[in-house]
Amino acid sequence: MIGIISAMQEEIQALLDNLHNITITEKGKRKYYSGILFNKEVVLVFSRWGKVASAATTTQLINDFDLKEIIFTGVAGAIQPHLNIGDVVIGKNLYQHDLNAQPFYDKFEIPILKKKYLKAKEHSQLLSSTTFFLNEYFEFIDKSEAQEFNITHPKVIHGDIASGDQFISSKEKIAYLNSELPSTLCVEMEGAAVAQVCYEYNVPFSIIRIISDKANDNAEIDFSRFANTVASNYALGILKNYLV
Repeated sequence: MIGIISAMQEEIQALLDNLHNITITEKGKRKYYSGILFNKEVVLVFSRWGKVASAATTTQLINDFDLKEIIFTGVAGAIQPHLNIGDVVIGKNLYQHDLNAQPFYDKFEIPILKKKYLKAKEHSQLLSSTTFFLNEYFEFIDKSEAQEFNITHPKVIHGDIASGDQFISSKEKIAYLNSELPSTLCVEMEGAAVAQVCYEYNVPFSIIRIISDKANDNAEIDFSRFANTVASNYALGILKNYLV
């Protein structure tokens, strides 16, 4: 069985709409939807925002279901200029950009684990699946929606992601992250927490992030609509290719 998580239900609504033979389990104020998606057994859940919420959800998911891997999908803000709205980042190394236990540990180092980042599953298959999705893009994304969000030539990149319990919306914070964690491509609020739980439970994990904004002072977007009409259908298109 494959576990699929997002922070908002809108980000996986298209997957829920295609899930069959659904069984719903309620625990910890969350609903876990298990069923069949593209002929594979999966369980879908939205974790809510932030590292604590996503860590709690991931732990419950691992303990209650027989999982072979976990996939987290959702939106993120770009902090590198070559990324544009609609691009996809497949996570490589996951950092917690708001973790600082100095002087006991180096900045960004996870206490006890003594790691500054955690590696996602190696993903030639997921990268190929995303490339296939981008080649058939308008089978999943409405052209008018793409135009409204100024999505022109979306691309996929395999790279580092930084997570923290902050909504990044200033050029100053981006400059700080570029200086301290220069390899990171985008920022979000859950991926590294999911990575830590999966690492400790020895469960392979993947992080898929769809760029929704540039994480700066001009980051004005209808996130709910973007998540529902764009990010959710990205997840559907990518995972359809990945699961079949």
